[in-house]
Amino acid sequence: RSYKIRGAYHMIQSLPMETRSHGVVCASAGNHAQGVAYSCNLLKLYGKIYMPEVTPKQKINQVRMFGGEFIEIRLVGDTFDECQKEAIDYANTNKMSFIPPFDHNKIMEGQGTVAKEILFELDRIDYLFLPIGGGGLCAGVGTYFKIHSPQTKIIGAEPMGAPSMKEAFHSGKPIVLEKIDKFVDGAAVKKVGEFTFPICQSVLHDLCLVPEGKVCTTILNLYNLDAI
Repeated sequence: RSYKIRGAYHMIQSLPMETRSHGVVCASAGNHAQGVAYSCNLLKLYGKIYMPEVTPKQKINQVRMFGGEFIEIRLVGDTFDECQKEAIDYANTNKMSFIPPFDHNKIMEGQGTVAKEILFELDRIDYLFLPIGGGGLCAGVGTYFKIHSPQTKIIGAEPMGAPSMKEAFHSGKPIVLEKIDKFVDGAAVKKVGEFTFPICQSVLHDLCLVPEGKVCTTILNLYNLDAI
């Protein structure tokens, strides 16, 4: 679901068959979990899905639907970062492959395929605004645009209550935020990726912070005015 299936499937299918047979593990607030679950179903392999306890029930049900008998869900912690730590520990202990939601070149490559479709449909783009959580989509799409549409200015958009990329830019490296607002659950991470950060640094022209209240109002407007 969303663009997350692209990175998840690309990384999982690229694993050697022997490695893949041990199963995969992921941590996600929702959409990446759905992508991993769907990939497990397609490839007929076991996946353990870690999700924060605050994950909306709708997303949990979607993960179950996409993964079917091939996945198991475990709810852990209040944030993605707490959840990810548990997932990585489990993967290491059980010799399974951890499929990160953003911080890996295969994930970035898969998510970045969105860029090719954008440029196929639009001849010239002056500005492209990209949502940022951990930086996978931004790094992948930004890299493609830098080569194929260098005149386009890439602007990253983050929730004001979880400005992990903005703070990383200020510090010159990824840092852990002590507290974040979890309202925009799909983009609320305490720390951006070590792999994605320098790439985002090189492709982003600017960053903007969006207040959670504005996000909420826009969601309501999309529902009430556009039936989305």
